Amino acid sequence: MLLVLLAIILAMGGAMLLNKAYTPEYGLDLAGGTTVTLQPVTPNGSAPSQESLDLAVNIIRERVNGSGISDAEVAKSGDNIVISVPGAGQEEVVKLVGTTAELRFRQVLAIGAGSPPPPGQLSTQAPTPTPSPTASGRKGNNKESKPAESGTPKPGATAAPDTGASPAGRALSSALTNPSPGATPAPSAEPSGDKPAKPGKSAAPDASAAPTAPPTAPDDPMAGVDPTGIDPAALKRFETLDCAKDAGVGAQDAPDKQYVGCSQDGSTKFVLDKAAVTGTSIDSASSGVEPQTGEWLVQLAFKGQGPDQWSKVTTTAFNSQAPRNQVAMVLDGVVISAPVIQEPITGGRAQISGSFTQVTADELANQLKYGALPLKFEKSSIEEVSSTLGADQLRGGLIAGAIGLLLVVVYSMLYYRGLGIVSVLSLLVATIVTYQSVVLLGAFAGFRLSLPHIIGLIVSIGITADSFIVYFERIRDEMKEGRRSLRTAIEVAWVRARRTILIADAVMFIAAVVLYFLAVGGVAGFAFAMGLTTLIDIAVVFMFTKPFVAMLAKLKFFAKGHKLSGLDAERMSEAPVTPKTVPQEA
Repeated sequence: MLLVLLAIILAMGGAMLLNKAYTPEYGLDLAGGTTVTLQPVTPNGSAPSQESLDLAVNIIRERVNGSGISDAEVAKSGDNIVISVPGAGQEEVVKLVGTTAELRFRQVLAIGAGSPPPPGQLSTQAPTPTPSPTASGRKGNNKESKPAESGTPKPGATAAPDTGASPAGRALSSALTNPSPGATPAPSAEPSGDKPAKPGKSAAPDASAAPTAPPTAPDDPMAGVDPTGIDPAALKRFETLDCAKDAGVGAQDAPDKQYVGCSQDGSTKFVLDKAAVTGTSIDSASSGVEPQTGEWLVQLAFKGQGPDQWSKVTTTAFNSQAPRNQVAMVLDGVVISAPVIQEPITGGRAQISGSFTQVTADELANQLKYGALPLKFEKSSIEEVSSTLGADQLRGGLIAGAIGLLLVVVYSMLYYRGLGIVSVLSLLVATIVTYQSVVLLGAFAGFRLSLPHIIGLIVSIGITADSFIVYFERIRDEMKEGRRSLRTAIEVAWVRARRTILIADAVMFIAAVVLYFLAVGGVAGFAFAMGLTTLIDIAVVFMFTKPFVAMLAKLKFFAKGHKLSGLDAERMSEAPVTPKTVPQEA
């Protein structure tokens, strides 16, 4: 067991070296960070309900604490929500917590240049000089639909799509992170295998079917727009919208109304129909890697009426002329992508792919997975928290821990003498394993050490020492009987002591788990540290303390009961019985 423990310690040390992680990540109170105050905005300006605020707090907490053990704190302050995020450079988290993150799928009704087009460019053509992305559920017609041929589940999927029953293997072929499809041109999923559509044309199955624009004034934003089925108010908004000045980021797009919005880079503006599928119909969202192409993607699974709604909108788009053969994905009021639908897609699954990285794919999947905020928020203040005070608190915490550890060592050496060496070395091993665990959790799981964690670690010193005392006292009890050798006493005492140690640690661990899930913020951090050190205590007692004591029993110093061993005859002997004097009658 000693060799196994040594191998574990060396493996953890090697992981630290490979990742160049030598010190723990510190929380907000120790390293400083960012405090963001979000102010809710309601349509009529009234105060938000407490129910909606509580829901928003829970969703934001799930977002920023996606790993489950990070030290971000989310709390209500009146009608505002205050988020404290540890560490510097937390722009991604600051951006994440305030977004509504509800994805809507809308059929495209009209497309135009985001800003006044240069002379000679017709507004009826796609304003970007790159081919439109495509969406296909077709199997085996070209590379774009090739993944649908496989019956194996794709990485990150919550359930494997039945590619034999429905062509849902590859629903969307464009990246959400690439609103301008030119960065990664997607091939058209044409049955004939023709080349992708030329820039400015729709990538419909038959390129000749794309309508041509009538010769109109090139600077007319309404040139070539078919007003059929478009609300006059939406047409007016489309005519006057300049994406360079108002991209609509964070706008609340009502799902039951037509919407006018811009692409993420502002190069294109759209008139979109009512939302055909909303974010509430998304059952799951996960990121993964396409095994055949190696590209990162996000997979969506719809629930409830979502599969039927998705099938209906893709069927409608497929039977329409460009640009109405596209379905736009709108996230927080911005058109992320508008792929051309190559065929009706059934099965209730969608796959969003393109120029994703692991970070952007995970970010989008988390946004969709953790749901939409019930309220729109404005960032009323963003403050940087200094780490100066935290450094003083950290120094004080380390001094307190060192004093506690020193007192335990002094007590062990005075009371148990030579046997106290086992206590000291066991505490040293527990300290090494705990430090390595904290560092690796910070490197791989986003764990950040805060003052409550340090308090939990200091308390654990007593928990660990208690396990040693239980074992040592049980050995002494067996030795005091006078009928057992040291080696026999060690084995018999271990059988009896380990039950007591396991029960005590189990009670402590259960308390830590309950406290962690019922509490938030600093209390949860204390519970996590206490639970972690309880598990480490069990590992150290079983893998180091007991085997090391058994090894020491082979030494004459302990086996013969040297006076300084802590197992000498004087300490192990029964207390002398004083004979009673019975008075005799004369």
